Amino acid sequence: MADPIHDLEATITEDVTRALAEDVRSGDLTASLVAERARGNARVISRDAGVVAGCAWFERCFTELDPDVEIFWHVNDGDRVIAGSQLCEISGQARALLTAERSALNFLQLLSAVATKTRTFVDLVRGTAARIHDTRKTLPGLRMAQKYAVRTGGGHNHRIGLYDGILIKENHIAAAGGIGPALKAAFALVAHQAPRETMIEVEVENLGQLSEALDGGAKLILLDNMETATLAEAVRLARPYAGVELEASGGVNLKTVRAIAETGVQRISVGSLTKDIEALDLSMRFSLH
Repeated sequence: MADPIHDLEATITEDVTRALAEDVRSGDLTASLVAERARGNARVISRDAGVVAGCAWFERCFTELDPDVEIFWHVNDGDRVIAGSQLCEISGQARALLTAERSALNFLQLLSAVATKTRTFVDLVRGTAARIHDTRKTLPGLRMAQKYAVRTGGGHNHRIGLYDGILIKENHIAAAGGIGPALKAAFALVAHQAPRETMIEVEVENLGQLSEALDGGAKLILLDNMETATLAEAVRLARPYAGVELEASGGVNLKTVRAIAETGVQRISVGSLTKDIEALDLSMRFSLH
């Protein structure tokens, strides 16, 4: 599968343009109370410990409104910070600083939260063969940004959308007439229409279906909501099949992820990385020159 973060610059531009249009529209009424030529300073503090992500989105919110704004970063994406850390200092047009504040903080606090949660999961499986993967359970319109944050936190991206990977799930299997026919149709599609590097993955719910998938030539198999003992048996069954990777999904949380990783699966997908997010508590403190 192609690198999903292939055009980050375009993603940032689209995300920030949309965010400012949503918030500012015809103009910031409150910021207009400040003198037009006034200049100001600001600094951003994190009240929480975490992993920073989203600096480029944050910065773009300000440069769109004041191209001459100066931002001095004390951290980079991927850095761990403790509560009370100063992340950056900003100097520029006072109105621009006040107008961009909320959109900029929204990006930084959300993406940092995704990176922080991802790093926590990654740390918990360290030393095993398992890699932490995200899912399509993202906030509408911010999928690419959130997937960037997952990578910043040390995780890996699953497919971006329905267009760049095949994931054969329960209803697809039923519609196709079984795991074997569904895999055969997927292989034919990739051979004749889709790019050759397109991911093909099939979901199974029990060991019988796993055997069907293995015999059908599947190389990437999602093990849905299996107990750890069953996952370990699935790893044993798949071992004779060269090049097969198993992905555990369902029931994954901070308490269970280590035991799941120790079964020997190569991938663990975690929907909560991008779906159940509590933003980092960030504050921007402003003062006039």
